Amino acid sequence: MKQDFAANWQVQADEVITGVQAWRLAHPQATLKEIEQTIDQQLAALRAHMLADAAMASAVEAAQPVCPACGGAMEWRGTHRRCLVTQHDQAVVLERHYAVCPTCGVGLFPPG
Repeated sequence: MKQDFAANWQVQADEVITGVQAWRLAHPQATLKEIEQTIDQQLAALRAHMLADAAMASAVEAAQPVCPACGGAMEWRGTHRRCLVTQHDQAVVLERHYAVCPTCGVGLFPPG
């Protein structure tokens, strides 16, 4: 990864731990299922943030991408946002460079 996100992730993990502890103190009679749901909800937000950071850390390749349909050289067409939903129903917004094939019109949202 280009950047070290460990410090930021640690701060967020500490916030999750503190939040779960506070919730637990406020809900001393909570069932195991309620505790599990609360922990999963808190961790899902942290997971989504980590996922977005890790995905955006990928460097865009300097070389022009090749069209997966016709093999022609693709052209960069600026950046586009893409909103994805994680397994735990958290929105992750990625902003990436977008390429289009001038020959066949296929678009590509590369991983880098």
